[in-house]
This record gives sequence, structure tokens and C-alpha cells, in this order.
Amino acid sequence: MTREIPAKQLEWLSAEVAAWQRDGIVDDDTATAVLARYRAGRKASVLRLISVLGAAFVGVGLISLVASNVDRMSPLLRFAGITAVWIGAVVVAEVLLRRDPTADDGHGTLGVGAARVIAVAAYGATVFQAAQSLQVPAYSSSLLGCWALGALAYAYASRGIGPLVVGIVTLVGWFGWAVGERGDSAAAVIVAVVAAAVVATSVSAMHEGGPVAHFAPPWAYIGALLALGGLFAAAIPDAGEEPLTAAPTLIAVGAAVAVAGLATVRGSQQVRLEVTASVGVLLATLLLLGWHPDDAGGRATLSAAELTHAVVATALYLAAAVWCGVVGVSRERPQLTNLATAALVIFVTVQSFGVFAPLFSGAALFLVLGVILIAVGALADRGRRRLIEEVAE
Repeated sequence: MTREIPAKQLEWLSAEVAAWQRDGIVDDDTATAVLARYRAGRKASVLRLISVLGAAFVGVGLISLVASNVDRMSPLLRFAGITAVWIGAVVVAEVLLRRDPTADDGHGTLGVGAARVIAVAAYGATVFQAAQSLQVPAYSSSLLGCWALGALAYAYASRGIGPLVVGIVTLVGWFGWAVGERGDSAAAVIVAVVAAAVVATSVSAMHEGGPVAHFAPPWAYIGALLALGGLFAAAIPDAGEEPLTAAPTLIAVGAAVAVAGLATVRGSQQVRLEVTASVGVLLATLLLLGWHPDDAGGRATLSAAELTHAVVATALYLAAAVWCGVVGVSRERPQLTNLATAALVIFVTVQSFGVFAPLFSGAALFLVLGVILIAVGALADRGRRRLIEEVAE
């Protein structure tokens, strides 16, 4: 049976096989036999995306059905019905997986992925329905946390990417909700977000080379997103006006450092570098939040302290974004490199607005920012392409 691989990977393999033929390593029959084992899977990827989106719509529909509180059915009947959908989707996914002769490490056909997404969505609907029957407020963040834990447990039990993505998204949603409720200052929330980024990056690093190595990229993406987003917020001068609360901040930083330490002990040299860099972003965040430059008080020019703060924040963010881009290239994760490039462009544009707003007004300000945006975008894209070439070499 032939195996589907990305079109670019098949193109690379064809070029390599042709080089082997020229060098006399393989003959024509062997080269033909090797290439016959693979086929481009671009259309399959599109179909997989459509299938998973359809499953997601079905899951949202199930949750909406529960949330609408259908009066024609009793709570017990609604709970039994949604539970049956949840368990039925799990069973269907496993049956389809067993019937797939090409399944490996939890991967299966399009139907397997769709059934798994429906299963985790139905599980979330079951959680909310059970809470409704027990008179638990629907706006409690703990319900989202239960959904996230169940989705992650199912993901690791089935080794399915779909449940993992749902679990990570709901986990981040629960974390943001819980931190927003309990955080008494913006600075404490920012520290918690960057600490979560360290944990996500460490979890991704610990998956490298393991039985669920295909789980590493999603954790790495969310770690980079939280790190760059948190550092972005910390670079705003007003973000650190309120003092950090000692206990929550120490707990968040301590937990992040503990998980990072575990990852560095078990990981390779590259893993240690990646985790150490994430801890460095956390330290940079604490530095920016603890740095309170003097306010220029509406003057036409920035004070020396404010200008220094902007320059240092830009340098730190540039280093963090470039590192994310390097990791994306070295790990062959182009989405991570694109994320770092976009984040850098947006950050420099916003910082430029803060620097030039006191100097220009009206149309002049928009002209200056437009020129800066075009220049930064062009330079960032050029740097991204050169980074890919150099790291590849």
C-alpha cells in the first residue's frame, strides 16, 4: 500500500532518488519501487481539515443544544442522550481505527479524527449538562477546566491530535478565565501567562523523541503564543503600574521553573536551550514589569527613561521573536516561524506608535507609521527567508 506524505516532501524525495541514481547507489527499478510507495497527500490534508471542521461544527451544535435547555426533555433524558453520543463517538473512532490497516501510533482515517473531535465536544456538553442538573452555575471556570482535563486525558489515551488541540484550547481558556478572576493586578496576570508559556514549552520539549512525539508541535505553538503575547503586554509602560502580588507570582514562577528544570534534566542539548530561553523570557517579563520609567507628562518628547525602556523592550522582544523563528526552522515548524515574524512586525509597529505619537499628529503620524510598518514587514520577511536558508545549511 502507498503512503501519503506532503507534496514538498515527495518532491524532495524524488530529487534525492534521482541523485542516488546518478551516483549509482540505486538502479532504475529500485528507484521506481521506492517512489511507488509514496503519493502526495495535499488533497487528503484538505479533506482532513474539512472533516475536522465538520466535526467541530457538530460538537458546537451539541453544546448549543445542551445550553439551550430543551424544555421538552427532562434533565435526566438530556444527560443520558448526550452521554450516549459521547460514548458512541469514542466507540466509533476505535472501530474505525481498528479497521484501518495503515493506522500507526493512534493515527487513522478522516473518520477517526472526526469521531474523536465529536467525542471530546460531546464530553464537554456532558460536563455542562451534568452541571446544569446539579444546579452548578454555567459561568464557573471549573466546568471548562473539567472539559480540558477530560479532553487531554482522552488525547493521551488515544494519541489523537484532534482531542489534544481541543484540550489545549480549552485549557488555555480555563487558565485565562481563572487567572482573570483571581489576579488582582494586570502584572500578576501577565506573569502567570508567561509562566504558563514556560510550562507549555517544557511539556513540548519532554515529548520530543517519545511515544507521542507528534504532540510536541501543538504544545510548542501555544507556548510561543503565550510567551510572545505576555512579553508584548509587559513591554507596555503602564502594565507594571500596580505592584506584583508576592504569593501568586512566586507560585507561578516557582511552578514554571520546576517544570522547566525537569525538562532540562531529561532532555537533549537542544531541549535545554529551548527551555532555558523560555525561562529567559519569563525573567525579561519580570524585568519590564518591575521597571517604571518616569512619565513625560504629556511633553512633546519622551523622557530619557521612557526612551530607554522602549529600546530595551524592543531589543528583548526582538531576541525572543528571533529565537522562536530559529526553533521553528530547526524543528521544521514553519507555523512557529511565521508566528514569530508576525508578532515582531506587530510589536515594532505598536512600539513605534508609542515613540512617535508625542512627536507627530494627524496625517503625519499615520504616514510615519505606514512607512515603518512597510519597512519592518519587508525586513522581517527577508530575515525570515535568510534565517531558513542559513539554519538549513
